[in-house]
Amino acid sequence: MTAVYKDDQEDWLTVCLKYLLFVFNFLFWVGGAAVLGVGIWTVVEKIEYLSLLASVTFAVSAYILIVAGGLVVVTGFLGCFAIIREQRSCLSTYFFGLLFIFLIELVAGVLAYVYYLRLSEELKQHLNQTMTENYAQPGQKAITTAVDNLQQEFKCCGSNNFQDWKMSAYILSEDAENRIVPDSCCKTITDHCGRKDHPSNIYKVEGGCINKLEQFLADHLLVVGAVGIGVACLQICGMMFTCCLYRRIKMEPY
Repeated sequence: MTAVYKDDQEDWLTVCLKYLLFVFNFLFWVGGAAVLGVGIWTVVEKIEYLSLLASVTFAVSAYILIVAGGLVVVTGFLGCFAIIREQRSCLSTYFFGLLFIFLIELVAGVLAYVYYLRLSEELKQHLNQTMTENYAQPGQKAITTAVDNLQQEFKCCGSNNFQDWKMSAYILSEDAENRIVPDSCCKTITDHCGRKDHPSNIYKVEGGCINKLEQFLADHLLVVGAVGIGVACLQICGMMFTCCLYRRIKMEPY
């Protein structure tokens, strides 16, 4: 009786582990969709602003999440197959898949957090230079479009304030046609509206773009970091369940 009871108990434990792993796999898929969605959202939402950044860390962390999210979908199918078949080889492959994705997401989360800490300093050092030296210059269409969109969307003018444009390459050139600021600084854009710097015409008292862009990027980085590290922590539970089921299957004669 004791041996039979022990066998029944072991079967019950194995079944419980299988169902727990099924539940995890579902949550894993949901988390993978969240990771993929956040990665795509980060890249697509404001991809033009990436040209204003000196570092590629922001974009790299987002692309890593996209890759990790895609791998989660594939690994999720493998997990279901491994659980149903109860084969140790499939479970070990599933485990190492989880471990690999865990490391990828952890790297993305850490990159996002590290870049978050140095974002303010980078923008202070490079944003004004990028805007004043490259705006409306030959071969700099991407930066020009990004600056115009930035000033219109965030209702700002210049990096720190509208006076940043006074010594810019564009304003000092003949192409400016006596403009004081680019037309994208205007509250209502019309041709040559940048010739007047009255507060009723341009975003003069609203301040510069640096603080608003910093807040926008910081919010994105926090989401990227939180999702990456959050799903990575979830995978630790999955790896534990996988190891337990692997040991149960190894002990039983399948």
